[in-house]
Amino acid sequence: MLRSQWLKLVMVLNLFFFFSASARNSMQKRSVVEEAATRSLGSFDVFEPKSYSHHYGLQLYISKYNKMQKEVFQLIKKRDKAKLKMMGKVFRSYKLPAELKYMAIVESELKSTATSKVGAVGVWQLMPSTAMQLGLRVDSIVDERQNIQKSTKAAALYLRDLHRTFKDWSLAVAAYNCGPGPVYKAIKKAGSRNYWDLQQYLPKETRHHVKKLMATQIYFEGESQLAGNYDGALARK
Repeated sequence: MLRSQWLKLVMVLNLFFFFSASARNSMQKRSVVEEAATRSLGSFDVFEPKSYSHHYGLQLYISKYNKMQKEVFQLIKKRDKAKLKMMGKVFRSYKLPAELKYMAIVESELKSTATSKVGAVGVWQLMPSTAMQLGLRVDSIVDERQNIQKSTKAAALYLRDLHRTFKDWSLAVAAYNCGPGPVYKAIKKAGSRNYWDLQQYLPKETRHHVKKLMATQIYFEGESQLAGNYDGALARK
C-alpha cells in the first residue's frame, strides 16, 4: 500500500515538473518572439515606430499577410537578390531609405511586365503621365517603365518629392499609392498629419498598401524567427 502511494506521488511530481518546464519554455519562446518583433519593428528607417507601435491589430495583420505571401516571398528571395540589391543602391544614392525597395514587391512582386487595370506598368506600377513627368519614355515604341533600373530611379525621385511634401514616410507611401490629393483630403478631415489618425479617410487599398509594405520589410529584414513564425505577439500591447 505504501509502495503504491509512493509511486503515485512520484508520478504526480514528475508530471508537475514536466508541465512546469514546458510552460517555462513556452513563455521563454514567446518572450524571444516578442523581443524580436520589437527590434524588427523599430529597426526600419521608413516608419517611425512610435507612430504605429500602439496600433492594435497591426502586428496581427502583418502576421497574416506574411503567412499568405510566404511562397511568393521565398521565391523572390531566391530569384531576385540582384534586383533588390540594385534598388537599395539606387535609393541610397538619392539619400533615401533602402527599405523603400520593398515597395516594388508590394506593387508588382518585382515583375517588370506587370500591368494594372488602370494602366500602371512595370515593377513600380507607374502611370504613363507620372512616368513621363519623371523623365521616362512612354510611347508606342518604348516603355521605360519596364526598364527596372530606370524605373527605380524614377520611383526614387517621386518618393523623394512626396516625402519633401508630406515630411512623413507613411504619408509619402500612401500618396504614392493613391496620389497626393486624397492624402491632403484625409489630413483635412482628420485634422492631423499622423498617419494612424487619418488613415480611416484614405481608400481601403491605400490603407492596406502601407501595412503590406511594413509586413514585407519585416519578412525580408526582420529577425529570422520573427519573419517566418511571427504570431502577432505584440498585437495585445
